[in-house]
Amino acid sequence: MKPTLEAGATARLTFTVTAEKTVPNLYPESADFRAMPGVFATGFMVGLMEWACLEVLKPHLDAGEGSLGIHVDVSHSGATVPGQVVTVDATCTSVTGRRIAFDVVAHDGVEVIGKGRHERMVVPWARFVSHVNDKAQGAGADPIAAVTASGG
Repeated sequence: MKPTLEAGATARLTFTVTAEKTVPNLYPESADFRAMPGVFATGFMVGLMEWACLEVLKPHLDAGEGSLGIHVDVSHSGATVPGQVVTVDATCTSVTGRRIAFDVVAHDGVEVIGKGRHERMVVPWARFVSHVNDKAQGAGADPIAAVTASGG
């Protein structure tokens, strides 16, 4: 990781909620989820928050690096319907070696719908993929594909 990342770095991400990002589509295998109202799912909101944090990190990663989400502590306090635009602001709050902490806030143009904290760990992708594939082999599962770009 480049030494350029500092607390205070920010990114903003906007996303128009689609029907595919609502609760009934989070785990369509679950009859309970399918029976819920078609509002923006917490799981997808968390993913959007992670994505905003990736945007903060992107210019500070070296070739062959990416980051993994390692902690999430967020509230989801407002319902958002398809068609509304969600804006997520991510702010780096600390850099401790390869562990990066963020404050995140999501707003749907009417109200704050979620906020909290997220942490990511910057890792070399080749080593991570090797570790996961060793685990997959031990579990009799299929290996994952090699990663060729930063991110994650």
